[in-house]
Amino acid sequence: MAAIKTREIHYTAQDGSPLIGYFAAPETDTPVAGVLVAPEWWGRNEYTEQRARELAEHGYAALAMDMYGDKKVTTNSDQAHQWMMQTFEDPDTIVNRATAALNALAAQDEVNADKLAAIGFCYGGKVVLDLARSNAPLKAVATFHAILSPKAPAQEGQVQAEILVLHGELDSMVTLDDVASFREEMHAAKVEHEVIVFENAKHGFSNPLADERAKANGVDLGYNAEAEQKGLAAMYALLDCHLA
Repeated sequence: MAAIKTREIHYTAQDGSPLIGYFAAPETDTPVAGVLVAPEWWGRNEYTEQRARELAEHGYAALAMDMYGDKKVTTNSDQAHQWMMQTFEDPDTIVNRATAALNALAAQDEVNADKLAAIGFCYGGKVVLDLARSNAPLKAVATFHAILSPKAPAQEGQVQAEILVLHGELDSMVTLDDVASFREEMHAAKVEHEVIVFENAKHGFSNPLADERAKANGVDLGYNAEAEQKGLAAMYALLDCHLA
């Protein structure tokens, strides 16, 4: 496990929003591949930062991105929904803010800007999928219990990344019909992709706090440790294949 360093990075979206990312990287003199981490709808919280640190320990530089501005976070689903929906009001907001984060990541001295990838959780899964659909220079994208519906369907030749979607069979927020539609979109655009569906896994299966959040907010979430570990293993296999 690599020794790591962390810091906050201030950057600005195209719309002028002040964003604050959390950067983690291994202690090394050689630039390494960079991975964006897009948060669940709760915002750039400790869970997102933890995933960035894990990536750094694995040998990658990682930036946990801020999608709401001023690193706003909440544990209240109504507030999270409000902030998330604000990023849908202008159809370009999500890709613009994600692109700003990708540029901030690529600009760090520790990062090899020729080797970039992105991962996302829940709402953050949609963020990185839409970023990939925008022809962003990504080698790989992995999502956990992502919102799969696109801003606009992927177009042939406009997705550079290989895409891995990790989905829970019991996800009531993103249905298996949604998964089927996503597969059709990827096939139509000739995107290299894989979808793994985990049995007995709900929305939020990768987050150990999912059950607590579900109980507090009356939403259908659930943690599944087996699905989390299998999903992370598949994610790291994808990243190591494309970024090593």
